[in-house]
Order: sequence, then structure tokens, then C-alpha cells
Amino acid sequence: MLEDTYNMKINEYLPLRDIVFQTLRNAIIIGELQPGERLMETQLAEKLGVSRTPIREAIRKLELEGLVIMVPRKGAQVAQFTEKDIQDVLEVRAALESLAAKLACKRMDDRSFLKLQLAIAEYSYAAKNKDLEMMIEKDVEFHDIICNATQNDKLIQLFNNLKEQVNRYRITYLKNVEDSETVEAEHLAILEALKNKDEDVASLLASKHIHTQCDTITDFVKGKCQ
Repeated sequence: MLEDTYNMKINEYLPLRDIVFQTLRNAIIIGELQPGERLMETQLAEKLGVSRTPIREAIRKLELEGLVIMVPRKGAQVAQFTEKDIQDVLEVRAALESLAAKLACKRMDDRSFLKLQLAIAEYSYAAKNKDLEMMIEKDVEFHDIICNATQNDKLIQLFNNLKEQVNRYRITYLKNVEDSETVEAEHLAILEALKNKDEDVASLLASKHIHTQCDTITDFVKGKCQ
């Protein structure tokens, strides 16, 4: 549930409805609004200091993104994790990551390699300080750098279309992975393959990296359901 102290990050360049939408979406993605939790328009409006209209509009958009579902006689709820949802999304993500790594082997420049190394180092620093928010940010950055290095606009578009759903699972993964060094080691192995321009190895490692996440998240969801 949203805490009473939760505040919107006001961006003067965005309409109020967009701020409300981004605020609620972020609350779902980072887990402040839990799977299965009801979204009460009046309560949310009071907490965010807005009318019910932008709340209602935001809920409709979140439903289109698959982050919210409408339940008969109950109204809007945060969409639950299901094993199939996780597998469907991450299977597609694994395929995109695999292709991105293969293409990046041919097209990455020295600046991109430096940015990857920095992202890995900053992830390691965040992990040592148990800074989950920074870990998430640097994990996202690592994968974005590789994707953008492909210079393939369609691939980048597909990658970004899945980003919000993937981020929801990413946070669950990073919260529950037993050893943060595993993520760092996998990132370093992918970086090494990219540097060596070994397309097959880079592609395989990138895909395996996502499948490892899928297995961890699926085990977590199974555990919660028992």
C-alpha cells in the first residue's frame, strides 16, 4: 500500500495526469503497490492530493499496459505475478537480449565499452552498500547500453516496449537473488564476450542471464503460493 508519506515527483513540464500515471506505475513496478492490491480511487486521490479523474485515467492506462486488471465486483487491482506471465515476458526478453548481444559484437565502440565497465563497477558498489535502487538503475543501464549499441531502431523499440514489465520482474529478482555477485559475474562475462567480438558466446551468455532471472523469480513466486 502507498505510504502516507509517499510523494509525487513533480515535473513542471508534464500534465498532472501524466505525473499521476507515472507515479502509480512506478509504485507498482517497485512493489509499493503489491500484486493483488485493490486500487481505491478515492484513497489514492487523497494520498496523492489530486482529484479522482487523473487517478481513473491512470488506472485505465495501467490496465492497457498489463500492470492492472479489472476484477468483477471488486474493481481495479494490481496484476498478480503468474508463472506463465513471467515466462512469457522473459522468454521474449531473452531472445531480444541474445540478438542484441550478437549485433552489439559488430557495432559497439570504445565509448560503449567504457560505459558498460562503469555500469558494472557502479552496480558492484551499490551491491556492497545494499543500495537496491542504484542496483536496479545500473542493471537497467547495462542492458540499455548493449541494446542501443545495436543501432537497430526496431529492436530498440521492442526492447523498450517490454521495459516496464521487465523492470517489475527485475526488481523481484534483485531483491531475492541470494548472491549479488552472480549478477556482476554474468555481466562481466557478457562484456568479455563483446570485447572479443564472439557473437555466439555473447548471444548465449545474454540469453542464459535472462533465463537465470526467470528461474529465480519463478521459484520465488512458487514459494509465495505454497
